[in-house]
Amino acid sequence: MPLHEQPDSDIVRQIQSGDAAAFDELMRRYKHPVVNFVFRMLASAHDADDVAQDVFVRVYQNLDTYRPETKFSTWLFALARNAAIDRLRWRARHQAESIESAPEIMAPSGTAEDVHAREIGDQIAAAVAKLPEDQRTAMILSEYHGMAGAEVAAVMRCSEKSVESRLYRARQTLRSALHHLLE
Repeated sequence: MPLHEQPDSDIVRQIQSGDAAAFDELMRRYKHPVVNFVFRMLASAHDADDVAQDVFVRVYQNLDTYRPETKFSTWLFALARNAAIDRLRWRARHQAESIESAPEIMAPSGTAEDVHAREIGDQIAAAVAKLPEDQRTAMILSEYHGMAGAEVAAVMRCSEKSVESRLYRARQTLRSALHHLLE
């Protein structure tokens, strides 16, 4: 069976046996979702790429700790969450930012509807970025990555009730912050 048709658990076993092509397949499957998740956590494309690379290094180094009875993506997103939290903590300790790392300001392009949709998307992304880390993580995993409550709970190492509570509070906060879009 070709690599791209094999389940994650088989791919992991092949990597553990030294198959480099299997690791490439795992990265092909999960690079975009991990970068997307980390970007939503950090709100920085540059940091998202760096952290995602670090996540895959951690995956390779810690693959022996992966338990096949758990879903691989749950284990992977837990590593990604921890790496993103590490970066947030690092940022908090290193507040000074150089001029080179400041985001570029670009003029919007496209139709008026495209520009309006992008502005709304930016407002939503900014509101999500302002959520407390636990609420932001639950929201991103649930809404953007389509994970069920049990899987989010496994990634966050908490109960499903905690996830439900965090999602409820996050939605309330977002509803309040974005009320002008709902009118």
